[in-house]
Amino acid sequence: MTKAKLTVLIDDNAHYKDERERYVLGEFDTLDVALSACRSIVDNYLANAYEKGMSAGDLYVSYTQFGEDPFIVGAEQLTPFSAWDYAKQRCRELCSDAF
Repeated sequence: MTKAKLTVLIDDNAHYKDERERYVLGEFDTLDVALSACRSIVDNYLANAYEKGMSAGDLYVSYTQFGEDPFIVGAEQLTPFSAWDYAKQRCRELCSDAF
């Protein structure tokens, strides 16, 4: 019996619900590796978009308008991953302020 792989897909927040803008990042053997890949996509956007003195709210708005939105297919029965929730948490950490 072969263990099912987890697929990470990427949507573009700038093209909300436009599946033509979706692409496959890759297939992963474990949830931890798939989650790490998703977090890396969000973290890379936030690191590049962050400007000194930027508020968490402004950084989060930037992410939700222009960032990439990774999600995992095949992990529905496992812990779900929300890129937007993760981005909100990371924005707070990066900017040291609340929304």
